[in-house]
Amino acid sequence: MSRLWNLLLALIVLAAFILQIGLLLAGGQDINAAQASTAVPLSTRFVRFFSYFTVESNLLVLFSAASLAWNPQQDGRLWRVLRLDALLGIAVTGIVFATVLSGLVHHSGIGTWVNAGFHYLSPLLALLGWCLFGPRPRIDGRTLVLAFVWPVAWLAYTLIRGALTAWYPYPFLNANELGYARVALNIAIILAGASAFALLLWGMEKYFPNGRQRAVTGA
Repeated sequence: MSRLWNLLLALIVLAAFILQIGLLLAGGQDINAAQASTAVPLSTRFVRFFSYFTVESNLLVLFSAASLAWNPQQDGRLWRVLRLDALLGIAVTGIVFATVLSGLVHHSGIGTWVNAGFHYLSPLLALLGWCLFGPRPRIDGRTLVLAFVWPVAWLAYTLIRGALTAWYPYPFLNANELGYARVALNIAIILAGASAFALLLWGMEKYFPNGRQRAVTGA
């Protein structure tokens, strides 16, 4: 069941990527953007596409799901960090989209399916799959610390690139309109929420299937 679940998740995310890249190549809309940006070169559109936290989070989900479909007991320090990044990233993606961004973007046709894959199915299936199948235990203090290297690096890249190009992937990070003080507050709130969620996952591991037994035996 773990293999089938993660294979389904990987195929859904992969299909969303294929459809979205096809839309970009055909001059269609990036489902992450509030409006089409066909006036910019295709290369710029692709750079912007892969600069979205949503997209990078879904890439991590694709990687972790595919690896678990291959080996449900996958492990290793780097894998643990990337797996936790996938869970944290896709949780933030789902929550922020549902509460802040969903009303800013409008989709039709293929874009509706891509949006569903990236923003609804991927978060739901990834987190539910972790609850049902694990593998556990895979979270420890070092993994928690290392897992925040990628989000912090993404934030630094986003702010530096935004200062140079005046393009920001999300309105709550737009320093040109909000100012750096307000953006810093928004970042602090998101990082605090992500930290709390990471600690919650760490605590939940002990009480979910596979977690309590291995914690007792010291595995």
